[in-house]
Amino acid sequence: MIRVMITDDHAIVRQGLKQILSETGDISVTGEAETGFQAIKIVRQRVFDVLLLDISLPDRNGIEVLKQIRKDRPGLAVLMLSMHNENEFAVRALRAGAAGYLNKQSAPAQLVTAIRQVAAGHKYITLALAEELANAITTGTDQPLHAALSDREYQTLCMIAAGKGLTEISEEMCLSPKTVSVYRARLMEKLKLSNNSELIRYAIRHHLVD
Repeated sequence: MIRVMITDDHAIVRQGLKQILSETGDISVTGEAETGFQAIKIVRQRVFDVLLLDISLPDRNGIEVLKQIRKDRPGLAVLMLSMHNENEFAVRALRAGAAGYLNKQSAPAQLVTAIRQVAAGHKYITLALAEELANAITTGTDQPLHAALSDREYQTLCMIAAGKGLTEISEEMCLSPKTVSVYRARLMEKLKLSNNSELIRYAIRHHLVD
């Protein structure tokens, strides 16, 4: 039996995932959490085979949670499950140690397949993600400027591009507005941009936002 833990801040999403997995004969949901802190605490106390981890959590970014869990439980397969498209977030998640990345809009059968695959010790990537990974290994001038951003800077970039204001971003990232402003200044410098309009155009051009 594959023991699965679900971490998502939306109860209806957790319930839906449990319903899908309850129809299998070899997968059992034996734990759940709604914040990154809860996930880390539970994983330290109990044993699971696969962790379904959302990237957008209310207290910590999912990739940061992933990195901590990889330190605490290096043998635990973590499957990132998110509303974000398979763009740079997926690449960053795999680099941080995720066993796979799946969009929440994926078919239930795809979720089951992904869980079984990572539980068996393999990576799970879709064709779209495979193409993204192929692009990510390019070097030199072919590497996009945003590849040099830290995870926090990249998260700030995507949120600004999505039209979120400084206060909203600071609340979602659990940081002070001043700290978010520092991230914005750093990413603007790295991307050689002058204002938010240029930032939005950059994000659209590189398919970083829907």
